[in-house]
Amino acid sequence: MRPKQTLLLGIMLLVPVLAFLFLRTFGTNRYALPTYLPDRVDSTQVGGKWQRDTVFHQLGDFRLQSQSGRMVTPTDLDSGLYVASFFFATCPGACPRMNGLLMQVQEKFRKEPRVKLVSYTVDPAHDSVAVLERYAEQYGAIAGKWFFLTGDKTALYRLATQEYRLPAPTGAAPGLVHSQNLFLVDRNRRVRGIYDGTKAKEVNRLITEISVLLYDYDHTDPGR
Repeated sequence: MRPKQTLLLGIMLLVPVLAFLFLRTFGTNRYALPTYLPDRVDSTQVGGKWQRDTVFHQLGDFRLQSQSGRMVTPTDLDSGLYVASFFFATCPGACPRMNGLLMQVQEKFRKEPRVKLVSYTVDPAHDSVAVLERYAEQYGAIAGKWFFLTGDKTALYRLATQEYRLPAPTGAAPGLVHSQNLFLVDRNRRVRGIYDGTKAKEVNRLITEISVLLYDYDHTDPGR
C-alpha cells in the first residue's frame, strides 16, 4: 500500500475515535445540570491541601393529603424525579396558566413512571380534598402521576419558605405564599432546576432537562 493511502486510511480510522473521546470527555459536562439551594460550604483536606465543597439543600419530609384522599410522603416520590409547584385553586391568572403548561409535561412523560408532578396548595383553608379532586380533574391529572396536595397550614408554609426558600409574605403571621416557579427535584431530593411555570419556553427547557436527568440515571449512574 502506498504511503499516502496508508496515511489516509489511518486518518479515517482515527477520526471516529477522536470524536468519541471528545463527546465522552466534553459532552457529559456540557449537559450536566446544576444543583440549586446551597446550604453551606465545607472544607476538607485532600492530599495535604484544603478543598472547598458546596453542600446543597436536601428537601425535608412532609406528609400531606392528595386529591384522592391518600396520604403522600417523599417516599412515594424517591424512585425518580418530580416537578414541584405551589398554587391555590382560586388563583385567577398565573396558576391556570402554569397548570395548563404542566399538562404538557405530564403528557410528555405519561409512560415514564419515574417522572411525577407535585402541586402544593398554599391555601389549605379553602383547598380541601374535595376541592382539589375537582381541580385536578380540570387538568386531567393522572392518578399516581400528578399529586395535588393539601394539609396543615403551618407544614405547607414551612415547606414553601424553608425547604423551597420562597420569599415569606410580609407580616408577622404566616400568610399566603405564592410563586410561579417550577422546581425539578431529583431522586436525592435536591433541586436541579428552577423555571418560570407561566412561560412555554421555560417549560420546554424543563422538559429537556428532565430528559437529561433521566439519561444520566440510565447511562452514568444506573444504580441508586
